[in-house]
Amino acid sequence: MIDVLVVDDDFRVAEINAKYVGKVPGFRVAARAHNAAQALAAVQRQHIDLVLLDHYLPDMTGLELAHRMRENGHNTDVIMITAASDVLTVQAAMRQGALHYLVKPFTFAALRSRLDSYAALRRTVDRVSGRGAAGQEQVDRIFGALRALPLPASPGLPSGQSEPTTDLICDVLHRADHPLSAHEVAAETGLSRSTAQRYLRHMEQSGRLHLSLKYGDTGRPEHRYVWVAP
Repeated sequence: MIDVLVVDDDFRVAEINAKYVGKVPGFRVAARAHNAAQALAAVQRQHIDLVLLDHYLPDMTGLELAHRMRENGHNTDVIMITAASDVLTVQAAMRQGALHYLVKPFTFAALRSRLDSYAALRRTVDRVSGRGAAGQEQVDRIFGALRALPLPASPGLPSGQSEPTTDLICDVLHRADHPLSAHEVAAETGLSRSTAQRYLRHMEQSGRLHLSLKYGDTGRPEHRYVWVAP
């Protein structure tokens, strides 16, 4: 098994990313961290093969954390998962040895593609390393293993909607002990009410949620949603 450390300052995002990792055969989440200090402690405390690393952390940037890990002698592999999409940050990540760079928001398929290519890289290196020296063909094979597989179109999601946001809303509804309104879902997830309403409407139409109406003294009835999908 490939042991993964998920690093993200947002607890909900870290949980979603961890769930994604758990869906990929051969990978398991060894630890979660919400700041650089926790991440360094996890790497020092236990064996970690791969770090899924956010750039925006409260005590230092993800790139600074990657540099600190190298300084401390930890050769843990890194895949950046961040909203930072400026070219300078991407270039700096490459110089720090990041194997992949995934920009938020992303789909499960996008992350799985990177994880699958990482697993292929490890298998290729294991096969080649037994030969001592690698010829050009073996070197090309190692670098070729890093190429992420082409992504299929994400089925069932309308344009502008993403799997991470869908999973976030599903998690809120799944944990709720009573039907929630779009306003309540928005408050729990940090989304705008209109965005939450669009996702809820699509999920209700696809049969994942049950819609009920709550009538007040005046005005239109309030739409409330409850999780029904297994």
